[in-house]
Amino acid sequence: MEFVIISGLSGAGKSRAASFMEDMGFFCVDNLPAPLITKFAELGMAGSGEYDRVVLVTDVRAGSNFDRLFQALDGLKEMRCPCRILFMEASDDVIIRRYKETRRSHPLAQERDSLEDAIALEREMMAGLRARADDILDTTRLSAAGLKRALKDLFGRGGSGEGGMRVSVTSFGFKHGLPREADLVFDVRFLPNPYYVPELRARTGLDPEVRDYVFRNGQAEEFLQRLERLLDFLLPRYVEEGKTSLEIAVGCTGGHHRSVAMARAVAGHIRDLGYSVCERHRDIDRG
Repeated sequence: MEFVIISGLSGAGKSRAASFMEDMGFFCVDNLPAPLITKFAELGMAGSGEYDRVVLVTDVRAGSNFDRLFQALDGLKEMRCPCRILFMEASDDVIIRRYKETRRSHPLAQERDSLEDAIALEREMMAGLRARADDILDTTRLSAAGLKRALKDLFGRGGSGEGGMRVSVTSFGFKHGLPREADLVFDVRFLPNPYYVPELRARTGLDPEVRDYVFRNGQAEEFLQRLERLLDFLLPRYVEEGKTSLEIAVGCTGGHHRSVAMARAVAGHIRDLGYSVCERHRDIDRG
């Protein structure tokens, strides 16, 4: 079991970090009381793996006395449950700007006359926990994509499926409407239509005979090669920018033949690149 405690200054990006960690396969809990941490670990270690990677977010909302948290961390070590503390911080100027942009109140705003004084108080209160941190992440100059890369470097297990982008390739028929969730749409209605071949009309693009018909004149193969080169260029750059899912839609008239054959070929190429791929054929059974 793996425990990660995310803490640090308010406005440093803890909530966004927890969201990214969820995409990496962690189960995230915000502000779990310290006495329950070891109980939660016991539940996870005795379970079927549902809670084998856990992120707990804690901050000044838990109070200035972190003795109970430190006791819980010591308890995790005694249980041989690996635990790391990630402390997140940023410059005062950046934290102030973020609070002004979101128009939210600092959790210590009631205790100090200014936002600057509240931040200074929080730094003082969190000093002990910062000293015990395994990793300190300064988000002053980090974009959302940069934060995600940093978290993946710290906590990723490796492999394209770990914290990577999930790709869905969907075939559809234009007469049934565009998939609303599509990021990229490709129209293959220029290809020869098996619908007009009596022995192929009742079949689908999943059948070898239909696939061979669609790809027989070289146009489909050339289109596929050009599309593969485009995806070879795009996919790594989407990952670099922090995109966690990509919806690709391939359409023909009815969604039975051409789009199905092409979507299957596209999904196979993306899978060969090492991405996690979901292949769907939305309209294959529709009239």
